[in-house]
Amino acid sequence: MKKSLKLNFVMNAILTMSQFIFPLITFPYVSRILLPEGTGKVSFATSVISYFAMFAQLGIPTYGIRACAQVRDNKKELTRTAQEIFFINLVMTILAYAVFIVGLFTVPRLQQDKRLFLIVSSTLFFNAIGMEWLYKALEQYTYITVRSIIFKFIALVAMFLLIHEKSDYVIYGGISILASSASNIFNCINVHRYIGFRPIGHYNFKRHLQPIAVFFAMSCATTIYTNLDTVMLGFMKTDADVGYYNAAVKIKTILVSIVTSLGTVLLPRASYYVEHGMGKEFHRITCKAINFVFLIATPLMIYFMLFAREGIFFLSGDAYEGSILPMQIIMPTLLFIGLSNIMGIQILIPLGKEKVVLYSEIAGAVVDLIINWILIPSMASAGVAIGTLVAEAVVTIWQYIALRDTVTDAYKQVHYVPIVLSIVLGSLASLWTKMLGWHEFFTLALSAVIFFAVYGTVLIIAKEPLTVEIMKQVFGKLQKKLENR
Repeated sequence: MKKSLKLNFVMNAILTMSQFIFPLITFPYVSRILLPEGTGKVSFATSVISYFAMFAQLGIPTYGIRACAQVRDNKKELTRTAQEIFFINLVMTILAYAVFIVGLFTVPRLQQDKRLFLIVSSTLFFNAIGMEWLYKALEQYTYITVRSIIFKFIALVAMFLLIHEKSDYVIYGGISILASSASNIFNCINVHRYIGFRPIGHYNFKRHLQPIAVFFAMSCATTIYTNLDTVMLGFMKTDADVGYYNAAVKIKTILVSIVTSLGTVLLPRASYYVEHGMGKEFHRITCKAINFVFLIATPLMIYFMLFAREGIFFLSGDAYEGSILPMQIIMPTLLFIGLSNIMGIQILIPLGKEKVVLYSEIAGAVVDLIINWILIPSMASAGVAIGTLVAEAVVTIWQYIALRDTVTDAYKQVHYVPIVLSIVLGSLASLWTKMLGWHEFFTLALSAVIFFAVYGTVLIIAKEPLTVEIMKQVFGKLQKKLENR
């Protein structure tokens, strides 16, 4: 079992990394050819379809894992459960498609790019037949990871071979779906290895409806909250504005995956401590996780605010100058998302307080909606960035208030002075690289080395506890390897 868990962890980590490495490789090429207008069209279409996907899937991607995992040792019951959930998913997908087709022929904004929307909507079909929740319930992480990486590699090659002109944005949309969802065809072909195809009878669909509704509420809050910006910007302004905002969000998404990595790893252990009443251990990892977020998120946030121009121009090209300000505005969300990820995933959910997470996300979505509505007409992508920033702050503050008795001590233990001093000195030491007039890549490389080297060195000199602990662990492992030789 230990070997299996380790393998699952490694495979899941590889899968997560591939999800942001793929766009990191392709986006610099694609964005320079399609320009803000082209990438904006695809980003808008993807965000709109995500709402139809939300209704088509209900809360099944999460609920299906739990429901199937509970009966995975009984093939007959697993088959019945999987068929019930699949049927519910299929009915909702057909309904979602029906509403989508009506919208496609009646909403002028969607009619502008019918072909693109039809292609991107294929994700609804792939999600339905893929039954990804069944494979995760059976812990088939090696299969999921290998299959996903193969399709991402095919899509990577296809992008360089097929996208050459600004008008190729429809092809880009199709290839993006190929990378993210088309591998579900193999899921459908392979599923006979785990469940039967023949109707098994004695179905009880009602037993799934209530739990699915709870997970659907969580899914609604998350989907609305994460895609509201792009959808509103697409309806209220131009495709180019969406493209500018999308370029800023691409960089933020990559950085967020680094900041939130620890929360995902610590979740099972936090749940274990809560289940067994191990309060001291739970408090210890909570303090460490919050400290980790401040140590990682704060310097990344400041560095990419200072070097936003270089980051945008390197990733997307000179045509994306309109992305610089939105990126600078949106960068502080790294800290807010990092903290809310720890408080939500690592603390509230193990404590059985999922509703607090749901309410915080609803509050964030409402605030985001109001600010977007006010600022988009005059500030476009910068207004959306402000809405996102304030919304993330609201989510974090909401969760902090709900947990103030639990986490106040953890926040007090963060060594703010060494972190701020390290960032100030790192900034002063690296800003001069802007005056060299080098290519963006070399400016970023040199400035990053200087900034983070100074940052880390000052933290070590100041004996910041978590930094010192990490250094001891790293050098301890190196010393053991040398001794073993």
